[in-house]
Amino acid sequence: MAFRTAFDIAAQVSTGKLSATSVLEEHLARIGEREGEIHAFNLVTEESARATAHAIDESVSKGRPVGPLAGVPIALKDNMCTRGVPTTCSSKILEGWKPPYDATVVTRLAAAGAVIVGKTNLDEFAMGSSTENSAFGPTRNPLDTSRVPGGSSGGSAAAVAAGFSAASLGSDTGGSIRQPAALCGLVGVKPTYGVVSRQGLVAFASSLDQIGPFTHTVADAALLMEVIGGHDENDSTSLPQPAPSLTAVLDRGVKGMRIGRITDMPEGCEPEVLARLDEAFEALRKAGATIVDITLPSLSYGLTAYYLVAPAEASSNLARYDGVRYGMRVDAPDLNAMYAATRSQGFGPEVKRRIMLGTYALSAGYFDAYYGKALKVRRLLADDFARAYGSCDVILTPTSPTVAFKLGEKTNDPLTMYLCDVFTIPTNLVGHAAMSVPFGNGAYELPVGIQVLAPALGEEQMFMVAAELERGR
Repeated sequence: MAFRTAFDIAAQVSTGKLSATSVLEEHLARIGEREGEIHAFNLVTEESARATAHAIDESVSKGRPVGPLAGVPIALKDNMCTRGVPTTCSSKILEGWKPPYDATVVTRLAAAGAVIVGKTNLDEFAMGSSTENSAFGPTRNPLDTSRVPGGSSGGSAAAVAAGFSAASLGSDTGGSIRQPAALCGLVGVKPTYGVVSRQGLVAFASSLDQIGPFTHTVADAALLMEVIGGHDENDSTSLPQPAPSLTAVLDRGVKGMRIGRITDMPEGCEPEVLARLDEAFEALRKAGATIVDITLPSLSYGLTAYYLVAPAEASSNLARYDGVRYGMRVDAPDLNAMYAATRSQGFGPEVKRRIMLGTYALSAGYFDAYYGKALKVRRLLADDFARAYGSCDVILTPTSPTVAFKLGEKTNDPLTMYLCDVFTIPTNLVGHAAMSVPFGNGAYELPVGIQVLAPALGEEQMFMVAAELERGR
């Protein structure tokens, strides 16, 4: 089923051809029809969304400017702070917590005229690849409700794929935007580290986390990036430059560009996924690009390094959930017992697993052997990518080695689940840009995502290639 794009909605609302209210009601009706079976949302903000849509319609009627996302319904991953609206990270330990401020991306969406329709489900504290680790139950893939939507931003992906919102925001620490985008047949973007503010994003791994959009089209993703990107003085990791200008480059084509093909790629991809990758290379070659063979010798070590770096940072970041300052508190006879009871009951199994792994890796006697070595691998990866980008402009890989898998299929084998992110994790470790574009189908006629990787601040060429893939699919 084809849904309205963000570009189309904004154009028609801003000119009065459509009302923001009618657009919103159209999306709310779809939520009413299918949310019960999909569970994309932790909270649907109907009342405030209707008030926002009404205000936009009033501004249009009075000739006031309404912004580039006028009337566009957008869903937010429930780890982005929303003032006075519960932000739970799909964890019992934050259930009912209402932040006193908005995340920077939320403020920018509002200023652009977007209509926030709700907070979406995720793997608890963004730790997972299937959105089955939520304390509030799993999210199902709208394309096949017996299957996962990917994770950790599975609720955000499902909301767009089901037509509950025209676009959504997710966070990507090791592939948590790109992998669900691939499994749900969407465009998903992980920007260069620092291009989009993390202020107000509840931290998982601070050196890896980035916010990005889910959309139906590459053009919509470019539009969202122009709205949410740019310097934020409240985020010390924010790059001191304006948002990238991306919508203007989408029609430039790829003639003369060099597309990297990894010859030492990790094994484990489904044959249909590799077939779509070959077809993507061929589509770009026909459009005038040159295919260049490259090697990334340390690529296979990325997964191992990530599962030391990310849990170590999570162990530190999640220490703040102690039952004292905010969120859940379990009463106990003394302070230490209260800490233990609150964290034991408040965190789910996957979060506990990663906190324990990270604490161990950071502990005295093991720091150099584990965390220190992981940082060296991170450096090796960065060097390998630097060499590769000396001979190519972007790199193509599969986004996920498989199409969407069945609910429960991998929950009892964490290592198999972690392998879902083998192609996405390296980009987070080195802080570069990457995005997933749907390109045909694989097994069971489910969508396959092709990942376009670019060097830091290479969003323009990345989007040029993504737009060509969209035209060539």
